[in-house]
Amino acid sequence: MSFELLVKGGSVYTPSGLVETDIAVRDGRIVGFGDFAAESAGQVVEAKGLTVLPGVIDSQVHFREPGLEHKEDLESGSRAAVMGGVTAFFEMPNTNPNTLDGDDLDGKLARARGRAWCDHAFFIGAAEENADDLDELELLPGCSGVKVFMGSSTGSLLVDDPCLLERVLRHGRRRVAIHSEDESRLRARFDLVRDCGDPAQHPEWRDVETAIISTKRLLKLARAARRRVHVLHISTAGELPLLAQNRDIATG
Repeated sequence: MSFELLVKGGSVYTPSGLVETDIAVRDGRIVGFGDFAAESAGQVVEAKGLTVLPGVIDSQVHFREPGLEHKEDLESGSRAAVMGGVTAFFEMPNTNPNTLDGDDLDGKLARARGRAWCDHAFFIGAAEENADDLDELELLPGCSGVKVFMGSSTGSLLVDDPCLLERVLRHGRRRVAIHSEDESRLRARFDLVRDCGDPAQHPEWRDVETAIISTKRLLKLARAARRRVHVLHISTAGELPLLAQNRDIATG
């Protein structure tokens, strides 16, 4: 048989648009599109009337392992991801312990081995203690990049000092993932939600201005450091013009 798998007759999203075609797979890889005889494959999946999408790469997941497995772990989180069409994930560093060095990264890779249901990589978190080593850490096998928390985070994973953020940005060359919120404004407004227990107050506390102040500061420092950044989970439409004006160094 020529192929191990045929996905037949689906409407397939390709770089050229939506095409009705078969997908031929050999040795776990797509090797052809076209009209293939069912007899040419060991397994046939009929996809007539169905839409066939590429696998999703989720670049920001929090699977809470190690340290917080009562919330979720690498096995359960990746299993749920695969069920939703995710074929690769990048996991965040705010676990316990935080992912700050090569040993922490190796520990996560070891935990994922044989348990993660799809391809994976892990972010190194930026902190005071590793800022000058990030250019080496970001290139370690299994590292998806550097993650910076400019607003509230766990342990030492808080880079709210502009001088520290500049150090982080100047040590490395890969695009940096950023949680962009102004920590001083978050602290000043925390009384809005301290005792109310109402989730609806979340956007009142972490308001538009909290994001705008932080992202403006970030873009200024990123341009000075000539470092590309990606602002995660944009919380307000007000950030979009800022990123558009700085598209040579920033995405969101």
